[in-house]
Formats: sequence, structure tokens, C-alpha cells
Amino acid sequence: IARADSYDGPLADVLQSQFEHFRPHVPVAGKRVLLKPNLVEYHKAKVINTDPRFVGAVIELFKREGAAEIVVAEGPGHWRNVQFLVNESGLGDVLRAHGVRFVDLNHDEPVKTLNLGRMTGLDHLYLSQTVLSADVFVSLPKLKTHHWAGATLSLKNLFGTLPGICYGWPKNELHWRGIPHSIVDIALTHTPHLAVVDGIVGMEGDGPLNGTAKPVGAVVMGADLVAVDATCCRLMKLPPERLPTLAMAAMKRLGRIREAEIPQLGEPVAALATAFEWPPKVEKQLLTAEQAATAS
Repeated sequence: IARADSYDGPLADVLQSQFEHFRPHVPVAGKRVLLKPNLVEYHKAKVINTDPRFVGAVIELFKREGAAEIVVAEGPGHWRNVQFLVNESGLGDVLRAHGVRFVDLNHDEPVKTLNLGRMTGLDHLYLSQTVLSADVFVSLPKLKTHHWAGATLSLKNLFGTLPGICYGWPKNELHWRGIPHSIVDIALTHTPHLAVVDGIVGMEGDGPLNGTAKPVGAVVMGADLVAVDATCCRLMKLPPERLPTLAMAAMKRLGRIREAEIPQLGEPVAALATAFEWPPKVEKQLLTAEQAATAS
């Protein structure tokens, strides 16, 4: 965890200091790097998406690290006119300034891939060729609550990697199969190498679209996405053990959820933790304390 109070500060320097700990495990020099931000909808007064300045700082980081190519890609679940969304959100300006191309994953070439999770009952998943062909795959979510999942972080962000031409808008079949089940299947089938969470300003309340801005001043980076998301929940003072996605992911050995088992560097959670307002009626979507204890 690193402290970053503003998007206008030296974010690339902050990220580079964090990445020192991950360079041996996630080498990017000479590699093709795919960045997957959270780009859902654009509303001028809301903090729905990974901030374009944050994406720009991550691009700068990997340029410094010697990446051969950097691609930003997303398959939004709501808007079909993705290029309009990219431009209106401000992401287009950032990508043009850095000379980085954007790929609409909703219309990317689907690749039939053996489902390694099998939580949904699906034998195969159709993944994006652009995602599968990347040497380094990075999830760049926004720190947000979610009215169905409890929180939407680096794992939930993977919904946008599956082509809409196969799964519909908003990835209907995956919702019918169960959001936690689908997330875990996707993550086990093609696991990102790194997560970098935009927690400078998050969203609390009725996320992922209708919540309110919540300044936190944190950037969270990690190679274990379950640990990253559990840590982000603790920053939001949400109980990660009660989120079905994280409980299920830990059960499937995708990563670590217990705080005592997560090697934590940088700022301590307590230094930046701030209570987020929960989404209305989200209790119905969470595990009870008893269920969480049994699952763990």
C-alpha cells in the first residue's frame, strides 16, 4: 500500500517505488503488457471508472520498465459504443498522449478455453485473444463498493475481459451463472500477473455506478489478487471473509484472504482505512458471520 493524496502528484514515481518489490516476480522488460482498467460508464459528476490519470501513470511506469508494447483494453458491460466511452471519460486523451492503443474486448476474437474453475458449471470460457496473447496481464480497478458483490476490485474487474459478442450486455450469462462463481472461474482460467488499485478516490454506497466519491489516498499493488482485494476491503472496513467472491476464491486456492497470511509492505492498513458506506440491501448478498467462519 502506498499513500497518494492526488492524481496530479508524481504518481508514476509512487508506482515505481511499489513495483521495486514485484519486478523479480513480474518482469516487464521487452514484454507486451496489457492493462485492464475499470471502464463501465461515464457520468461527469461520478467517480465510476479507473481515473485516466491513474492509467497514464501506470503506462509511464511500464514504459520506464522497458515494456516492448503497452495495450489498454476493456469490454464494458453496459455501453456498446466503447470508443465514445473512451473519449468522453478522458482516457482517449491519455492514450493518445502516450501513443498507446485501445482494444475493445467486447468485439475481440474469442478463444474457446478450458474452464479451470468449473464453479459455473461451464466446461469452457470464451476469452479474448488480446488478453491471452499478452505477456503480462494487469488488472487496474477502482476501489468501489458493489450492490451485488459487496465490492468490485481486481477480481470483479475481470468480467470486462470476456467478449460481449459471446456473453451479451451486461455479460448476461455470467450473471445468471452467479457473479462470484463467474469471477472465480475467469480468474482461475487466466490469472492476471499483477493488480494495481486506484484507491486515491473510491466510491462508497450504491456502487458500482450510483455511489458517492470517497477519498482514501491509497494505491494498492500486489501479485496475489485475492490478497489485494481482501486488503482493499480492509481499507474500506468491509469484512472480506463475508464477500462470496473472496471466500470462494480462497477456498479454490486462488490466493490468500487471512490478514495474518498476507505479506504486507508499505503503509499499514490502519493508517489509511476509512469506513465506506455499504450498498443498500447488500447484506442479502453477503455470507453471514457464521457462514464466513465455516468457509474459512
